[in-house]
Amino acid sequence: MNRTEAAILLGHCAAFDNRQPSEAAAQAWAAALHNVPLDQDAKDAIVRYYTTTPKNPETRLWIMPHHVRDIRAKIRAERLENFAYEPPNPDETPLEYLARYRGQLEAVASGAVPAPSTAPMLEGGPHPILAELISGAVPAVNADDAPEPRPTVERRATGPLGVICPDCQAAIGRPCKSSWRRKPRQPHPARKRAAAGEEIRLTPQAEVDARRTLATTHHAQADEVAELNRAFLAANPVSEEQQ
Repeated sequence: MNRTEAAILLGHCAAFDNRQPSEAAAQAWAAALHNVPLDQDAKDAIVRYYTTTPKNPETRLWIMPHHVRDIRAKIRAERLENFAYEPPNPDETPLEYLARYRGQLEAVASGAVPAPSTAPMLEGGPHPILAELISGAVPAVNADDAPEPRPTVERRATGPLGVICPDCQAAIGRPCKSSWRRKPRQPHPARKRAAAGEEIRLTPQAEVDARRTLATTHHAQADEVAELNRAFLAANPVSEEQQ
């Protein structure tokens, strides 16, 4: 686009935004759009810019050269959405292919040739060998020979695990809680009685925690006493006469 063409394009912009084109503006636009021709797509880019609602409706629209370049490229790309190259000669050379491909691309992008409305569909079927393999891969199933669906079995916890533990509040299906990690977590007696149908009063959680703390303290004191006895015997060995 030269200076004269840029001035014509600026006059097209002035019809929308009432700008005052000048010689300096025409020269600047010509430099910014030096590789963009003055065609219908460039004019349509201006129309699309001023017919598109901005994010802020109160903002004054003022088109710039980069808007013309970007919107014009978008208009041409929309025509090429379903473009497919049509080779006139299957034995064409690479140079012939490139020349024809670029020519068809430019013709569709510029609008000289109508753009295809739909994408081309693949023609033909699978290879005969593949079709033969696929045909025998899945045997036909008669509706009368179809196996009956298996009934859904609802699994629930049975025994002591089928109820909430009144002692430690363990949920259904979960083992009882124990303060001793090495000891197997067997169901509490109260849980066994509850599973048998006996009415059990739920132990408050505070009382459960107190009982657990008391049991832990008792075992810790017993271990401490045993350790003191072993230390005393080691420091005061018993002679054979005393035995």
